[in-house]
Amino acid sequence: MTTPSDRVGARAGGWASVAIAILFGLPAAAQTGQPASAYKAPVISDTGKLKGPRQPIFFRHDIHARQDQIPCLYCHSTVTISSEPGIPAVQTCFGCHQMIGGSTPSHQAEIKKVRDAWANRRPPEWIRVHSLPGCISCHGDVRQMPQVYQVSTLTMGWCINCHVQRNVPRDCTLCHY
Repeated sequence: MTTPSDRVGARAGGWASVAIAILFGLPAAAQTGQPASAYKAPVISDTGKLKGPRQPIFFRHDIHARQDQIPCLYCHSTVTISSEPGIPAVQTCFGCHQMIGGSTPSHQAEIKKVRDAWANRRPPEWIRVHSLPGCISCHGDVRQMPQVYQVSTLTMGWCINCHVQRNVPRDCTLCHY
């Protein structure tokens, strides 16, 4: 039997397939034929013990990127044309969360904040954690983080040492423009 996501996914391809998989509750891996992740993010009832700044919406990268396997570029699409990934527009969040309401009362409360931000045309005032053309070496593996925090010191010496070790360009204008 052909489902709506099969028909649309076959025509759309690429990121549209991922979006359709998300909207129909399928993990992104289902669109690529890869096995789904066995990871199930733990329920967190006390966010006060987590590293990193408190954000206006408790956004969990470990659920979105690791458990649900949503590719980083789905939300951080500007990273391909910018020196940093940027903060996704609330429209990106609402695109899925107009239909996905959350499985627990705490998830539902956070998703309500997304929906309210969209309805009021007022994006959340996120606290920036990183502002760099980063990679996992720079900002850590956020797929493992319930809440994003700064992993490395990101001092000039730390950055230069990392670039030397990896034999990557050390042109100052790569980061300082």
